[in-house]
Amino acid sequence: MASWLLGTGIMLIHVLGMISAVMALMSSRTSQGAVAWIISLLTFPYAAVPVYWLFGRPRFYGYVTARGARDSVLRRVLVRYRHNVKPHVAISDNTDIQAVEQLAMMPLTKGNSTELLIDGDATFDSLFAGINQAQDYLLIQFFIVRDDELGRQLQQHLIAAVKRGVRVYFLYDEIGSRKLNDGYLNELSTSGAEVTPFRSSRGLKHRFQLNFRNHRKIAVVDGKQGWIGGFNVGNEYLGKSAKHGPWRDTHLKVQGPCVLGLQEAFWEDWHWATGDVITLNWHAESHPQQDQQVVIVPSGPADKQDTAGLLVQQLIHSANQRFWVTSPYFVPDQGVQDSLRLAAMRGVDVRVMIPERPDHLLVFLSAFSFLPDMLKAGVKIYRYQPGFLHQKVMLVDHSSATVGTVNLDNRSFRLNFEITAFIPSADFANDVATMLEADFSKCRRVTLDEVSQRPMWKKVVSRAAYLMAPVQ
Repeated sequence: MASWLLGTGIMLIHVLGMISAVMALMSSRTSQGAVAWIISLLTFPYAAVPVYWLFGRPRFYGYVTARGARDSVLRRVLVRYRHNVKPHVAISDNTDIQAVEQLAMMPLTKGNSTELLIDGDATFDSLFAGINQAQDYLLIQFFIVRDDELGRQLQQHLIAAVKRGVRVYFLYDEIGSRKLNDGYLNELSTSGAEVTPFRSSRGLKHRFQLNFRNHRKIAVVDGKQGWIGGFNVGNEYLGKSAKHGPWRDTHLKVQGPCVLGLQEAFWEDWHWATGDVITLNWHAESHPQQDQQVVIVPSGPADKQDTAGLLVQQLIHSANQRFWVTSPYFVPDQGVQDSLRLAAMRGVDVRVMIPERPDHLLVFLSAFSFLPDMLKAGVKIYRYQPGFLHQKVMLVDHSSATVGTVNLDNRSFRLNFEITAFIPSADFANDVATMLEADFSKCRRVTLDEVSQRPMWKKVVSRAAYLMAPVQ
């Protein structure tokens, strides 16, 4: 009897392995991912099957997006938002901008103001001032929130806002903020704030979606002011960590119709997390003193295409003079690698700024497997020296720039919910260029000899690390 049960169990596991292999074949986003999963599931299903069902899902299922217009309540709100923002839509005949709009599924709006926020003090001074100005509601979303000095400052500003009668909606990623204690959250909830995790694995039907993250950082005040960028909430983001030292990051404050794009992304995330459709201000207000054009580009694993990765490739292809990018994690997929090399071959000044000090060892090691090909093609790689580099910024020629949450790795391209502000403005691009030139002056340039003359065992480790990077 026992042997019969054992044999039946082994057969079922192999059948599940074959079924899972077919699912991987039909749904994996990359050929490398499909091959890796199929081989693992067919040759060693005992370990591969549970791993695949926990981490192998290529799409985030069940996420009801307003852009998909699949829910009647969401659809009505979306229609009202699109109607209100229509007078502020900028019509551009630039095909590169039109491509970004298509990726974003959001319009290019005019009448916005933008303020580049460099490093932590400027960012959180601006954010806390905005919170203190709130009259109706606050939307606050971060990947990581810590119960430390900075985290407590944010909490107390939000509690003070609640006491003034402001509605507070506080959304955090359950994995990124896994160390955030219940006392912190309970204190916020008890004050009257609405608090919820994103819950990527919500409910029985979606319980295996553990490999996805909501990596967005969004703050919105009354639908009129918004913040987006690289900062999470914790003392290390102010450079107060002995491990990381000085922290280099960039955030962006926006006002005007584009704020409603940030608001829509939060609103969709909140609906997924809670099932609620919250009442917000969808009336767009212009700021003609700057009259910047902005496209907000949400991206994530619920999209029908790899929006973030395609956005990066589109910006690289549109560059004629320069493409500068900064990212703490540089493990791009083959499409982005090829785009960077081709741009350099066309004579574009391609610069990639990454940290000198690793934050994640696997990611740090992975980069060495493809850096030689990058350097041979003319891509310039710079390592930031003073501390940890965390900003996610792209600069295209003298005409446009982005600030957002997207890293140059497969997790940002395929597994994380991200958000980016694209600003096709020469003035804004000039501000970003000035900022990045100061950063490049604090970098050392990586040489081909440095990476190609490494010992063989280091090359093997680097290649193995790259193969272990997310390829779904």
